[in-house]
Amino acid sequence: MSRLLCLIVLSLGLIQTAAADENTDRMSAYLTHKFGLAKEKAQKISDAVQSAASKYSLPPALLLAIISIESRFKEKARGANGATGLMQVVPGAHRGLLRNVKDLTEPTANIEVGSAILYGYMRSANGDMNAALRSYGGSQAYAQKVSLRAGDFAAVAAPQDALQQADAQAGACSAQSVSDRCAALDSWADAFTVPAVGAAGKNGAVASSMGLPPTSR
Repeated sequence: MSRLLCLIVLSLGLIQTAAADENTDRMSAYLTHKFGLAKEKAQKISDAVQSAASKYSLPPALLLAIISIESRFKEKARGANGATGLMQVVPGAHRGLLRNVKDLTEPTANIEVGSAILYGYMRSANGDMNAALRSYGGSQAYAQKVSLRAGDFAAVAAPQDALQQADAQAGACSAQSVSDRCAALDSWADAFTVPAVGAAGKNGAVASSMGLPPTSR
């Protein structure tokens, strides 16, 4: 019986690995086509996004959206306050996360740290992704921009079974009357929905709880 259980667990692991590989392949191909990245670079970024998304339970499309806005997938990008790399991490604000990082322009390291920062903001905001994005970018406008951009990446960054489920839900919703509007949303869409609320006060409170200024990425 234990042998059978081991075989089942191994099979599930192989299926999940295959799904993840298929996902990163789609992302890589999209980045090459849409942003003109070399295949090797696109693959490395896709692998890093997939890994960080899995580790911190963040939607891959959300991370891709942030990267496209912050650096347009340029690992050597530099910004204000020393912001570095793909996710424009500010070294001076996150020394604790950079103890073992030798090169912040290296995609895997940069995306790992940037994702950890976003995850930290989200935890400080009790799971409120809208507040986390405001803290990461410094404004409600930034949060809304990331939300909209994430939709562009959803088709290539979501697992195939999730896309099929979304299509099925869309079909079910369209079959209902307007007065009986479908309440079910795509599993990934919840993470991209940013309520149109004021950012004053709350943004600073979230950052303060981490000991960081609102725009310290």
